[in-house]
Amino acid sequence: MSEYLDRFEADSVRNVEAVQDPEGSGSSQPRAMHQSRCHCWLVSMGCMNTEHADPHDLAAIRAAFDVDDGGESALGWEAVQAFEAEHGIVLPEPYRTFVAEVTNGSHTGPPDYGLVGLAEMPDDWGDGRGERDLSRPFPLTSSWLWDEDSRPEEEIEPILDQMFNHGTIVLGTDGCGMYWHLVVTGPHRGHIWFIAGEGATPFGAGFGSTTAEPGFAGWVKHWAANKPWFDVE
Repeated sequence: MSEYLDRFEADSVRNVEAVQDPEGSGSSQPRAMHQSRCHCWLVSMGCMNTEHADPHDLAAIRAAFDVDDGGESALGWEAVQAFEAEHGIVLPEPYRTFVAEVTNGSHTGPPDYGLVGLAEMPDDWGDGRGERDLSRPFPLTSSWLWDEDSRPEEEIEPILDQMFNHGTIVLGTDGCGMYWHLVVTGPHRGHIWFIAGEGATPFGAGFGSTTAEPGFAGWVKHWAANKPWFDVE
């Protein structure tokens, strides 16, 4: 736990951007569709295409999980599209193709307690949390240690609720309240976030503290290489 908190301390910034819903769009399309249908995130973290699965990334992901069941453990495209329609989102690639064609979760990880399936939650998520809404934007764009945020509690609590419950798929847990999220709605769509009880930080070399590539493919490849999550001093 102390290792993760040290990383938060090193990378945290206190300025949080709260992302608001689009106003007056009048569109029946999922909010994610209001973002470019073919784009790369070029925000000093490298290029990450979340609309088209890179064949090399998919090959690396397949090799990492080594699933050989003829697609039986995958959801299939019909189920993925039904999930997207239900929640008003479009899943970012290559995670979208992964759950549709490779496998829907894995007991071997990542993270430590396994990769949970789409629409599932880790066993330690607990009751009494706010209602999850995948179509509303994830509110953060930079690391945040809320215990060190000087704003009043009434300002911080709504952001915390949004952070835990808006715009992400929960991929799994490392235990002790440490969760890995994949952002599906908002400016950081396609990025992986590590969220614990004291702070939250995006995962990828461009954000510091790790050599991993950004996004789901980079997260999986880093795990498959048996590297510590945060491997930069």
